[in-house]
Amino acid sequence: MGSDQVPTVTVADIPPGTPGELFLLDVREPEEWAAGHIDGAAHIPMGELTGRLGEVPRSARVVAVCRSGNRSARVTAYLVGGGWDAHNLEGGMMAWAALGRPMTADTSVPPFVL
Repeated sequence: MGSDQVPTVTVADIPPGTPGELFLLDVREPEEWAAGHIDGAAHIPMGELTGRLGEVPRSARVVAVCRSGNRSARVTAYLVGGGWDAHNLEGGMMAWAALGRPMTADTSVPPFVL
């Protein structure tokens, strides 16, 4: 566990390619998501999470992602409190991009972390 006292995984803990049994939950704002995100991740902005909990499977290991790991740490704590097997991606999308992991974008420019 990281210093935020929520279950944490690193980018290296996530296998390349498809997330497999992981449910990657990107909790960033729509403009951040559009600029660049992990292919295969689900997008539920943090402010919409409580109204969309039915979209977060209880049967999968959830990895919450934001830009730096701060917002997703709060989401992880919330989900763990609700009984999900949830983990925070340490360093968020900044760590993902720093390690050269692939991203996709909803724009015509190459993906980047906003």
